[in-house]
Amino acid sequence: MVLSLSMLGACAIMQPSTISTQDGAGRRPVNLDTIGNAIPKIEPITKAGNKSPYTQFGKTYHVLRTSKGFRETGIASWYGSKFHGRKTSNGEVYNMYTMTAAHKTLPIPTYVKVTNQENRRSIIVRVNDRGPFHESRIIDLSYVAALKLGFAEQGTARVSIEALDPTGGGYRANKPPSKTIKNPASVPSGNYLQAGAFGNHKAAEMLANQILMTLRVSVIVQNTDQTFKVWVGPFSNDEELKAVKERLKKHINIPSFTVKP
Repeated sequence: MVLSLSMLGACAIMQPSTISTQDGAGRRPVNLDTIGNAIPKIEPITKAGNKSPYTQFGKTYHVLRTSKGFRETGIASWYGSKFHGRKTSNGEVYNMYTMTAAHKTLPIPTYVKVTNQENRRSIIVRVNDRGPFHESRIIDLSYVAALKLGFAEQGTARVSIEALDPTGGGYRANKPPSKTIKNPASVPSGNYLQAGAFGNHKAAEMLANQILMTLRVSVIVQNTDQTFKVWVGPFSNDEELKAVKERLKKHINIPSFTVKP
């Protein structure tokens, strides 16, 4: 399958002799089960890729000073083999098999949750490039990100995007933040899924926040002798537990197992 993204796709830097009018999927087989979401982390805004204003194809764009509270709905596209191995706007090398994206005005880097409005699949990607410079499109995803959202073959899809806060604050509509419970006896009764265990509280909180932002389910971090366990739940029945277990694996590539307080 070849898409006619042409020169309106993302702004990976290319030498004139390599420019083609066609973009396409890679030849390498992809196992989506081994590719997880980008994990939000605190990073400085880079000097490269954040020039503002900048002009592309005769139109001027202004980079946002902050991504806080940013939400947008529109058409997503993807870019692949034509740009694979070339430099992105901030100087990184574009890899079509990683969870990255291009956006016209979000600061680089920004982590965003992208939801396919047709099938409700969600992913988290890291914006490290500029584009798509096409009037009707709001974000250009990597090839593998489009595969995970289920629209690589059709080329475009209607999506919503939401900027994420890597510190774990804000941006969690409809769900309370995760909470750390120090006393195991105070954990609400019921069945849980353990999604991870860490010797570092910050690492556990990052995973808990990723689960919250992606699946919108209740999550706690339990501190047991300085081992921080990420528990999802509690669940009222086995069917609900099984469904969330499958979503953890499908959307975040996290295996989990059942535990009780």
